[in-house]
Amino acid sequence: MATATANATPGPKVNQIGLPILEYRGGKSTLCAGCGHNAISERIIDAMFEMGVQPERVVKMSGIGCSSKSPAYFMSRSHSFNSVHGRMPSVTTGAVLANHTLTALGVSGDGDTASIGIGQFVHLMRRNLPMIYIIEDNGVYGLTKGQFSATADIGSVLKHGVINDLPPIDTCALAIQLGATFVGRSFSGDKKQLLAMLKAAIAHKGTVMLDVLSPCVTFNDHEGSTKSYKFLQEHDDPINEVGFIDDFEEIDVDYGSGQIFDVPMHDGSTLRLRKLHEDYDPSDKANAVRTLMEAHENNEILTGVFYIESQKPTFIDQLNIVDEPLATLPQSLTRPPQHALDSLMASLQ
Repeated sequence: MATATANATPGPKVNQIGLPILEYRGGKSTLCAGCGHNAISERIIDAMFEMGVQPERVVKMSGIGCSSKSPAYFMSRSHSFNSVHGRMPSVTTGAVLANHTLTALGVSGDGDTASIGIGQFVHLMRRNLPMIYIIEDNGVYGLTKGQFSATADIGSVLKHGVINDLPPIDTCALAIQLGATFVGRSFSGDKKQLLAMLKAAIAHKGTVMLDVLSPCVTFNDHEGSTKSYKFLQEHDDPINEVGFIDDFEEIDVDYGSGQIFDVPMHDGSTLRLRKLHEDYDPSDKANAVRTLMEAHENNEILTGVFYIESQKPTFIDQLNIVDEPLATLPQSLTRPPQHALDSLMASLQ
């Protein structure tokens, strides 16, 4: 009779597609120790793992700047492209049109987006291209020694004493007005909120724009900065309790206004919900912009999901693109035949 063997050591926890979280990690970060961008990368890893996203079905896009190094630090099995400064939106648009079955995730910075790339950002938001656009926002140009960026607040002070006297560009208000269908702001130090927002972003069909305040520990984490860890922790004013439940199977909850309710999730974790007394409606575009403007007047930093529109057609829908990815179609189907060209030329004579 065979002797009983010792219980085998349990393997690592896997998600619903059978992958451990290690398969969602990337290379070792070369950013400064304590940089908020690293915390964002960690939350992206967690969100993709918990949502069961196949890494090979993700395309990571970036421009130029400290933030644009981030895709190297998560999901090394995914496709990746580091584009020209400020031009990530157009390159991503081309990639999505070529293969709309991929999940597009773009990482940019406040300089890459709100300065050299502002024109491309504007047209991306108005098209509602299905992608997740993350701004790692620290208010300075980290690669060129910490000058103010276009998102720096009036009155913010640089390390050497220069005071900013120009108004900031609010990328969230701009994205809402232009047509993005999921707009929110979070703080890299708020792990719970940021993770929930990223999971909801993965499930959304349309343009997701998340402005994530991410302190620069080298150039913008000092007394007088409005994007330092201390300032953001003291002035963070969440407008809603953010949670996300995926549709693996329906989960119903029933609890009263103002109460806290713990919901068991499919992966074994627990989501804590708080029903607010004053119900913020993220589907009201005018109210979303008004809320952001009032926050600026009151010197408040609002975080949370400001606006969601789930029924608006995406850019892919508007173009009536076929179900098959264009990049996989043979040339005989994508290139007009010679007789079609001859007919066109004849009509112009």
